[in-house]
Amino acid sequence: MSDDIHPLKHWTSARVGNGRAGGSLPHGELLRFRLDHAKARDAVHACFDPASLAAELEPLGLPVILAHSQAGDRATYLQRPDLGRRLSPESAGKLAAHHGDHDLVIILADGLSATAAHRQGPPLLGALLPLLESWALAPLVIVPFARVALQDEIGHALGARAALILLGERPGLGSPDSLGAYLVHSPRSGNTDARRNCVSNIRPEGLPPAAAARRIAWLLHESRRLGFSGVDLKDTSESAISGEVNGAIG
Repeated sequence: MSDDIHPLKHWTSARVGNGRAGGSLPHGELLRFRLDHAKARDAVHACFDPASLAAELEPLGLPVILAHSQAGDRATYLQRPDLGRRLSPESAGKLAAHHGDHDLVIILADGLSATAAHRQGPPLLGALLPLLESWALAPLVIVPFARVALQDEIGHALGARAALILLGERPGLGSPDSLGAYLVHSPRSGNTDARRNCVSNIRPEGLPPAAAARRIAWLLHESRRLGFSGVDLKDTSESAISGEVNGAIG
């Protein structure tokens, strides 16, 4: 059987049914591995352009604030994860000026894949915002060099009762452009990851942005209704959404 027509390859882009040539991979599979590895490295080091993203998102009608973490460049961000979790003093002051009675703040960040933020961020937000019409939204915050926990400082500074951060996931081989969405109720310093819910692998070949938006909206509404998030908030939306996802990729 040819490696390219292995039955499992019809169902997944994972590295299955790779075949072998003696004790090694076939030449074609080895080249595909090296190409995917190069794409993953490129995604980690790709430039993030907050200004172009803000311009692209302008038609959504949500005010945008550009903010910064304490990681001033990509090298620092990769070597000092703690600095990516803290706001710069200037940005903390800027956000405090917008403190108000907000239900939710949405944050868009590059994380470990600026490619994901640029490709998946606009379509995801375009699908998500219409599902949050009953929410009082704070300005959208775009932040380069951000880690997940930065949502706590941003949400607290704005006075938001919930925070949702969308950021590029660590690239895998064959998935350099996956976006992750993390939500937390009552953002504040000291929150642990146990208080967050995550929707991952948001990309057309994984969980398409429109389906991801419905799942995120469901979790946000349930979190607001129950007054908590994290391990206590069980995602029971799967049966309702899975049919739509299968239809999208079928």
